[in-house]
Amino acid sequence: MVWSRVLTFTDPLPCQAAILSADVEILRTSKDNFRTEITQVRADRLWTERFHVSSAQVCTIASKPGRRSIAFLTTSNSSRLQHCGIEILPGDIIIDGFDPVHRRSGSGLDYGSMSLPMGELDSLAASILGREFGKKLAPRIVHPHPGSMSRLLAIHKVVGQLAHETPEIIQVPGVFRALENELVDVMIRCLAESTNVEGSTRDRRHEAIITKFEDFLAANPDRPLYLSEICSGIGVAERTLRASCEEHLGMGPIRFLTLRRMHLARRALLAADAGKTSVTRIVTDHGFWELGRFSVAYRTLFGESPSETLRRPPETRSPRNFSDRGAQSRIGLPKSRRPPRRGNIVAPRFPIRNYPGTTVANDA
Repeated sequence: MVWSRVLTFTDPLPCQAAILSADVEILRTSKDNFRTEITQVRADRLWTERFHVSSAQVCTIASKPGRRSIAFLTTSNSSRLQHCGIEILPGDIIIDGFDPVHRRSGSGLDYGSMSLPMGELDSLAASILGREFGKKLAPRIVHPHPGSMSRLLAIHKVVGQLAHETPEIIQVPGVFRALENELVDVMIRCLAESTNVEGSTRDRRHEAIITKFEDFLAANPDRPLYLSEICSGIGVAERTLRASCEEHLGMGPIRFLTLRRMHLARRALLAADAGKTSVTRIVTDHGFWELGRFSVAYRTLFGESPSETLRRPPETRSPRNFSDRGAQSRIGLPKSRRPPRRGNIVAPRFPIRNYPGTTVANDA
């Protein structure tokens, strides 16, 4: 069974919950209005997604358990994308892993992804190449042969255009089966013919520090954290942590932790009962004492005041899990999604159709 849909989001929470191939946490880093369009086509084995992201952001991302996923820029004029502190160039492929990593981008990002079940990827590689990938497919950045990569981008674009313009064609078994076979074949050839994009020794050292940083955040997912306790907890000097964060996150640790606390405060406001608590209580619980400054920064980042978030009707603000009723069985969304093994990724699950900030262009 094949389905496709085009979704437009003006709020990060339902956006991160809708992504198929990975568990994601999105932190906006600019004052631009949040707007992301996702084009999804999902079959029994192959999942494809195309993204247009209008605002700058930092994401923490990890592949879904049991699937191997790749990601790549889909246009040559896309904004910059950095993965683990390394700039991704047009023609590069990111082989994603199951451990969370940071990815940051500016406004105007165009990228795509594909994923296959792990077992099928190896068996298909054996059929096409005469050998399995094995350890060769460890998470990293690679640069495929330009001809194969151009073919991958062209077919991936065709699938996205069909989902946008004539989604009923996707439902024709013979049409998508042909596209799927071609995409899988060229994906495997891209990975087989690729060369590694190597980082420096400093890159690897900073990546190890960021991994400790992520682990510390994961151990304290629901409370505000401060720089001194993190440096003490992971045994890293503030200067070294600052350099690692600048490289991987595009900002220092203090700014990142402030952004994180603002998003935690927003989640708390969305989940709270307005009759039993107050904005002041929630905001100060998350380490913000200058309420006027916080309110201005909050409105700038999220497009509404903290009190407006707290006063939202319960059906539009309370995080819920996907359900058969919310997602509808014909869409094919899973009833539940396993969390990643490590890292500060808490992706609230919202019924996409009902959550403000989401529009469905088509749903075939």
